[in-house]
Amino acid sequence: MNAFKRDKKEEEDGGGNPFQNMEKTTVLQEARTFNDTPVNPRKCAHILTKILYLINQGEQLGTTEATEAFFAMTKLFQSRDVVLRRLVYLGIKELSSVAEDVIIVTSSLTKDMTGKEDLYRAAAIRALCTITDGGMLAAIERYMKQAIVDKSPAVSSAALVSSLHLTSVSGDVARRWANEAQEALNSDNVMVQYHALGVLYQARKSDKHAVTKLVSKLTRTSLKSPYAACMLIRMACKLLDEDEGAGELYEFVESCLRHKSEMVVYEAAHALVNLGRSGSRELASPISVLQLFCGSPKPALRFAAVRTLNKMAMSHPAAVTACNLDLENLITDSNRSIATLAITTLLKTGAESSVDRLMKQIATFVSEISDEFKVVVVQAIRALCQKFPRKHAVLMNFLSAMLRDEGGLEYKAAIADTIIAVMEGNTEAKEAGLAHLCEFIEDCEHTSLAVRILHLLGQEGPTSKQPSRYIRFIYNRVILESASVRAAAVTALAHFAASCPPLLPNVLVLLSRCQLDSDDEVRDRAAYYCAILQQQNDPTLLPLIQPPLLSIPSLEGALRNYIRSSMDQPFDISQVPPAQTVEEPTQTEILSNIKQQPRLTREESFMEKLSQIPQLATVTRDCPLFKSSAVCELTESETEYNVKCVKHSFANHLILQFDCLNTLTDQLLEDVRVTVEPPEGYTLIGEIPCPRLAYNEPGTTYIVLEYPKDIQASVATIPTTLRFTARDCDPATGIPDAEQGYDDEYMLEDLEVTLADQMRGSAGRGLDFSAAWDAAAARGFSELEETFALGASVTTLEAAVRSLIGFLGLGAAELSDRVPSGTVGHTLLLGGVFRGGKQVLARARLALADEQVTMQLSVRSPDPDVAELITSSVG
Repeated sequence: MNAFKRDKKEEEDGGGNPFQNMEKTTVLQEARTFNDTPVNPRKCAHILTKILYLINQGEQLGTTEATEAFFAMTKLFQSRDVVLRRLVYLGIKELSSVAEDVIIVTSSLTKDMTGKEDLYRAAAIRALCTITDGGMLAAIERYMKQAIVDKSPAVSSAALVSSLHLTSVSGDVARRWANEAQEALNSDNVMVQYHALGVLYQARKSDKHAVTKLVSKLTRTSLKSPYAACMLIRMACKLLDEDEGAGELYEFVESCLRHKSEMVVYEAAHALVNLGRSGSRELASPISVLQLFCGSPKPALRFAAVRTLNKMAMSHPAAVTACNLDLENLITDSNRSIATLAITTLLKTGAESSVDRLMKQIATFVSEISDEFKVVVVQAIRALCQKFPRKHAVLMNFLSAMLRDEGGLEYKAAIADTIIAVMEGNTEAKEAGLAHLCEFIEDCEHTSLAVRILHLLGQEGPTSKQPSRYIRFIYNRVILESASVRAAAVTALAHFAASCPPLLPNVLVLLSRCQLDSDDEVRDRAAYYCAILQQQNDPTLLPLIQPPLLSIPSLEGALRNYIRSSMDQPFDISQVPPAQTVEEPTQTEILSNIKQQPRLTREESFMEKLSQIPQLATVTRDCPLFKSSAVCELTESETEYNVKCVKHSFANHLILQFDCLNTLTDQLLEDVRVTVEPPEGYTLIGEIPCPRLAYNEPGTTYIVLEYPKDIQASVATIPTTLRFTARDCDPATGIPDAEQGYDDEYMLEDLEVTLADQMRGSAGRGLDFSAAWDAAAARGFSELEETFALGASVTTLEAAVRSLIGFLGLGAAELSDRVPSGTVGHTLLLGGVFRGGKQVLARARLALADEQVTMQLSVRSPDPDVAELITSSVG
């Protein structure tokens, strides 16, 4: 243990990082010291620490470098120094994924894990399980079972945790070692009991009945480990989520509120408020516990309690009101995180009269807290603006002051999002919100945020009371900012010119100056907009300035396919799906937020998967995927075979993707396929079976159909049947008992091909519906008009709007899907594209009388068959 002692000179030197500015090459050359005889433990430990530090700092070691360092490190097994040996185990774990032939140390690790030195054994077990593969598992199984029931808690815990990690090597490890884990569950050590329960749950998690039996048994005993008790509460809550009638489990969780461990009490309270039971009786007990924790002398308990109440205030503000007095006392808490959560909770539950006072209290210390908790404040203000619209002036002034403070991108983006959300929900706040955002971009240092705000100004500014006041702010960005911001500013100016004819001459002057910009993107945009804006009388001017956002990967794929073709026909851009916009929830808890990464649209991800299947190449190569439907359940969730279907629509083809799951442990399915009876007009092109479907392993089979020539026949019902060859097998190993199987089939629900499966909504905020409607008439679109009385289940205008949008698959334009409260008449404006690139515009005039909704539906489309299909489907 002398290696832990520091010289007096080292202590006098003070702090600092002794490993700063190290070079990988130098450290690896020093590793040659491992080969010296005799081994210098102190020197080798220092060098090995350097290697581990480099790896954990993200330094990448090549395979040769890692292998050489690994084999040099194995020489250190001859040393009996405890610290050095523990570092060797860490080194083996870190290098095992990079170095080659690491299996050579298996015998040394096995010897250490079965030796008499307890300081070696636990670490050796962890290292050994890191390098173990499926072929070695049988060789160490006997030793691992002995280690799980070992008298040393450190050894037993190491073996239990390692067995959980080994499930990635062999899925049935936990099940094979469940008997030993059951014995370890009786241990007096709190960590051993906790880890043993984890292994037992892993062994039985796929069998709901076995988990229920385990939980029921343990709820009748008293677990000594508070960690195990917390895990048991979570297991019970998972069962309660699936079966709300499990009164015994609910009583167990509620009884944990009286546990002697504060950790278990909090876990039980947190679980009860998240169970979804909103009755006052169910929430009274956990809230009283959280209220008691708010006055605890321990900061961790106060923080946990106020964080849970903060989250709960989103869904049950009335229930949290009982804790308002305790939360008021926490406003002055020395821990600013606790104070922030307390105030934001009060903002969510307090009255309108207390808003001004709370905002003043927040202002006194908001500059002292971290960006993370500043975002929590912003989210609370966002909820408050929705709750008390008349307070928008005070709250937006506070937000604008926060915008001027120092902060990172995430913090500033949260404020901008909140201001935008307030503007969308309250028309009175629009002018003030735009003014605050204009002031912010004068000093905004985040390019992405500046571009987004300029885009918003281009969308909302032209419809404001004084559009000209925003031109100066936008043109300043052209003069002062980076190329990407200048390009966004040019587009925003064009929006003003297109929407506000009085501003057109002045904006054209500004855009002509932008044609001299040093960046080609800015010059190209300015030249493009100038050329369009000079055609002042063209009714299609605005759509050219504000084109719909397209999915870039899908556009690229469509262009590649077009180049490969003969190119006899012009490129049809309507076949390209729109970009997917991810709407943020209006109320989010920042502490549980995960930063969203850019992602593919749903169609893009499916297209990427389908294009990798050779049998589908003839369909996916010729045209892009038009639309993928929502998942359709063809079986009940409790049945022995689960089958779900996703319908992929192309211009002329329909691919049915059937995701299958076998829930029988004693059966292996082979040659699995879903057979269909094509309706009249449909043509079966081919099917792709799933060769093998083992227990609890998902598999996929495909059917390719060609749409009928008659568009009217495309809406149809398709009978489906699951067919397969079944082979009985051993439930423990999954190995079939016999060489031959037997053919079997399983009836599935009928599959509906609907109008919405063939329609993609393309309307949105950017669509000027009236201009598009008039342009459709000028271009000779066919028009059909019918009057309908909607069904008895539709008794409100809101329900009628939701039902119509979902049924037709079209998108609502100009926020027409929002029905003002108290109205008895509403006009719903819809737009979209039918497969094959055929544009569709629809206008539905709805009227409500005596809980009966009547509708006059007008449809315009270049293809009269499409218009007729829509009206006939509604009828």
